[in-house]
Amino acid sequence: MKGLYLAIDIGASSGRHILGHIDNGKLILEEIYRFKNAMTNKNGHKVWDIDYLFDQIKIGLKMCNVLGKIPEYISIDTWAVDYCLLDEKDELIGDVYAYRDNRTKDIDLEVEKIIDSESLYRRTGIQKQPFNTIYQLMALKLQEEESLKKAKTFLMLPDYFQFKLTGVKVNEYTNASSTGLVDPDTKNWDYGLIKALGLPEEIFLHLRKPGVILSDFTKEMAEEIGFRAKVCMCASHDTASAILALPSLKSDVLYISSGTWSLFGCENLSPCLTEEARKCNFTNEGGFNYRFRFLKNIMGLWMIQELKREFGDEYTFSKICELARENLDFPSIVDVNSNEFLAPESMSEAIKDFCKNTKQQVPESLGELAAVVYKSLARGYRKAKEEIEELLGKEYKELFIIGGGSNADLLNELTAKETGLVTFAGPVEATAIGNILASMIATGEVLSLLEARELVRKSFEIKRYDMKKDCMKNINLINVPVMKIRTVS
Repeated sequence: MKGLYLAIDIGASSGRHILGHIDNGKLILEEIYRFKNAMTNKNGHKVWDIDYLFDQIKIGLKMCNVLGKIPEYISIDTWAVDYCLLDEKDELIGDVYAYRDNRTKDIDLEVEKIIDSESLYRRTGIQKQPFNTIYQLMALKLQEEESLKKAKTFLMLPDYFQFKLTGVKVNEYTNASSTGLVDPDTKNWDYGLIKALGLPEEIFLHLRKPGVILSDFTKEMAEEIGFRAKVCMCASHDTASAILALPSLKSDVLYISSGTWSLFGCENLSPCLTEEARKCNFTNEGGFNYRFRFLKNIMGLWMIQELKREFGDEYTFSKICELARENLDFPSIVDVNSNEFLAPESMSEAIKDFCKNTKQQVPESLGELAAVVYKSLARGYRKAKEEIEELLGKEYKELFIIGGGSNADLLNELTAKETGLVTFAGPVEATAIGNILASMIATGEVLSLLEARELVRKSFEIKRYDMKKDCMKNINLINVPVMKIRTVS
């Protein structure tokens, strides 16, 4: 064992510190610390408490020290599109806005005065979403120009946290690719586009690929934390890390990175920049080893999370699932990709209004509402699968669901039924696993992406759903030869 690796994995609703090491050919994980995260409201805007998040990073690191489980290498991933701006003294400029903030409303129309949507897609390959960084930065230019003028450095959130630990400022490729400002051919910033938008070119740093060691902790940080460690660059977009941990060696499988968002797609070796792909709203985000994550963002379990928040903590996710299962005959379906569900004041009212406006039966109980969400998500997955097959001219047989949503049995069953695909679910901590594996590749303990995925197959239990055969099996990949996974019935 070369040492302990620590994944600091921060999502929009929670963060976690997970240690990993290889023992007897298996990747062993241990959760050290977990903390909550949420957008806060400030001056009428949704923002992130970045100081709180960095404090939580340090608390988790200190916990490692207290437990005597000191990592030799650490890496940080977060969600995409949100960013920090630093001034000439490397201090934060203003608030760090959350992607669900409404200040980007209609900003796409301003961008289209400079470059039309068709040309922008051919140039960057990124799905049009109102919260993309390109629109966030244009909103800043139009609404808070003085803040933009003060900026000397642009950092995505993992870049910023790494800078706080090491004093080294870099932009990591996979997270940067989500901004809508990166050239998929050069794998670097599209400085021509940045200039055309009137954004300061000099604040964007040359992009670095993941899977390398960045730097040690600063002397001051090592003294505060109580130990010294090396910071590695993982695929710092959490979905890119999750896809690195896909437990498949095949190149022709579909995946859902399932959590607050559902990221439904496949891996390509080159971007798909066709007009048909743009109209279907597929994105070509950067992945590990410069692979492309050709996928669609689907609203995901955010809708269930919001229902839970609204109805109260007495309803656990498993209880909500149980209530939904009892109401699967409820007929209504919503468009889970509608912006009406992005950040409503009340998710239940948004669902009811959609059903009302589309002349469907209106759900009333939590069970009916949850059933509508789960069935609608599965229907959205089926549509995305059909679109990918049409766009790429391929037929897919298998679907891998990874991340926290992979333990949602009801949704997995509905997904297998709707898509007609043999469906595998797990591992749950795919993002943290991918984070750790990138560090292991950086140190040479794991030699390649395929070796990393084989390690995942050997280390974690996977559930299999084949609704055509009406069967579901738990498969521990340690004991089942590769070719037999697909013949269990």
